[in-house]
Amino acid sequence: MILVNTDYISNKELEILTLVKGSTIQSKNIGRDITQGFKTLIGGELTAYNDMMNDARALATKRMCDEAEALGADAIVNIRYASSAIMQGSAEVIAYGTAAKFINK
Repeated sequence: MILVNTDYISNKELEILTLVKGSTIQSKNIGRDITQGFKTLIGGELTAYNDMMNDARALATKRMCDEAEALGADAIVNIRYASSAIMQGSAEVIAYGTAAKFINK
């Protein structure tokens, strides 16, 4: 599966299929939430939340790819990511793009 954030792939003719997406809602456990709260007092990177968001993006991307593969897609173009806070310490991440097949493989 080829993933790009452009609406084309060089040297490939595409048949556009449909919008595909994948999402997840992730949260950290209460212990991590407390330690990250203390970190905000002194400043610096909140590594536990950074790791959580990286994991969430990876899972959302996998789910988007699974949906595209079920359609027989060879690629997903125009990929975008969005996130939003659901509650303290948790966030939703969504990955979306356009599934496409190669016309001349």
